[in-house]
Amino acid sequence: MEYYDTIAPGYDELYREEQEKKHRLIKRYLDIRENDRLLDVGCGTGLSSEIFRCRLFGVEPSKDMLTRAKKKHEDAVFLQAKAECLPFKDNAFEIVISVTAIHNFEDPKRALIELKRVGRGKGSITILKKAKCAQELKAIIEITFEIEKVLEEEKDIILFYGIGPSKK
Repeated sequence: MEYYDTIAPGYDELYREEQEKKHRLIKRYLDIRENDRLLDVGCGTGLSSEIFRCRLFGVEPSKDMLTRAKKKHEDAVFLQAKAECLPFKDNAFEIVISVTAIHNFEDPKRALIELKRVGRGKGSITILKKAKCAQELKAIIEITFEIEKVLEEEKDIILFYGIGPSKK
C-alpha cells in the first residue's frame, strides 16, 4: 500500500475522470436506492460517495487514501481494512462494488468470497485490462458470482451480478 500512500495527494487529479466514468456506468446498471447500504471495496479517495446517493461504506487499506476520503465525504463511513477480511456481518449490504482494485488484492479468491459474504447478491467488480492477471481474475469472478452482464470500457472490464433481467 506504500504506492497508494505515496500517490494519494494527486490521485484524484490523475484518475478522477476515468474512475468517475466507471462509477457512472455502474450506477446505470445497478438499481441503487437511497436507503440501500452500498459497500465500496478499495474505495480509494471515496469518489463513489459523490456518484451514488445511498448509505455508503468504503474500505481501503491505504491510510493516506482513506484520510482523503474521510476529509472529503463526511456523510459516508470509511474504514481501513483489506478486502480479504471485511469487518462486517454476513449480508450487511444490498450492493457491493469494487472498482479497479482487485488486481491489488493480496488474495483475490479470498477477497471475492468476502465480497459475496457481506453482500446480498447485487454488485459490480471491475478489472483493469492491462493487469497481468486480468483474464485469470475475470475467470475467478465468474466462478464466484453469477455474472449477468459484462461491459468492456476503455481501461476496464466491468462485470455485474444480481442486476435482474431488465438491465441485461
